[in-house]
Amino acid sequence: MSTDTLKRFDRIIAILIQLQSKRIVRAQELADRFEVSLRTIYRDIRTLESSGVPIVSEAGIGYSIMDGYRLPPVMFTREEAGSFVAAEKLMQKFTDKALGAYYESAMYKVKSVLQGKEKDWINALESQVRINPAQDLFNESISDALEILFESIAEKTQVFLKYQSLREEDPRERIIEPVGLFHENNFWYVLGYCHIRADYRQFRTDRILKISRTGHSFLQEHPSLDELRSSCELLPKTKIRISVDQKVARYLSAGRNQYGFVSEKTVKDKIEMTFMAPHMEHGFARWYLMFSDYATILEPETLKDQIKDMLKRATAQLT
Repeated sequence: MSTDTLKRFDRIIAILIQLQSKRIVRAQELADRFEVSLRTIYRDIRTLESSGVPIVSEAGIGYSIMDGYRLPPVMFTREEAGSFVAAEKLMQKFTDKALGAYYESAMYKVKSVLQGKEKDWINALESQVRINPAQDLFNESISDALEILFESIAEKTQVFLKYQSLREEDPRERIIEPVGLFHENNFWYVLGYCHIRADYRQFRTDRILKISRTGHSFLQEHPSLDELRSSCELLPKTKIRISVDQKVARYLSAGRNQYGFVSEKTVKDKIEMTFMAPHMEHGFARWYLMFSDYATILEPETLKDQIKDMLKRATAQLT
């Protein structure tokens, strides 16, 4: 059997697995994944159909497999089995307790179909992999925040939040229509339409003090998460230039992107960094204080004034 024939066989099996994993799969989606032409995908689909797989084709929509059709469990390669370890560790640390428990249950089912060698491979890795997030991602008293948010997004139902904003002294109650979730800068965020603000807002999950279902459907259609986040990126930003000692600058690369980092250049023994920062007074100024004794603000003057005010207030707390 030729190498091309083996590649095509593997691709056709992979297409079948993907068809079973989703309700609708577009031909272009398959072509992009396997880096082949649409004509090749059409030919592979016809091969599956001629083999007795009941594929339903809807023009302009995609392919689906007739309800009720399932193959026996597929076997995983050693590398695929090994990838489950990383996924399981991430789920344990980067999701809430409820979602982590569901994933653990699913993993038992996955492991049950592994061959003996793959099971040994996973057992050898599981006890030797540790993942520790830098911050708590969820309020410990809320074990099902992600579960409720996932359900809300999928079913388009409103949720109730009791939320502690950084800018407000007391927590506020909100009714929101969650549009999407994203993980960024070591935190989970939910972006949704807030009925109190009558606008889109994002909420950090570790600041959610209470969350519950309302049973009420969305009152309007919403743009996609990507569209809303793109519009947020168009908000006004402040240009900031700072000069940092080289011995310190190399340690800032991990966190600077969340503050609008644009570029850097070497000027003598300093690293000059340029940022386009949103919410300068809340985010960037506090981050800058972490290494301010090794840095100089080049512009703007308003940032210098904000830093001075913050230091005055901090000094007053020490007397």
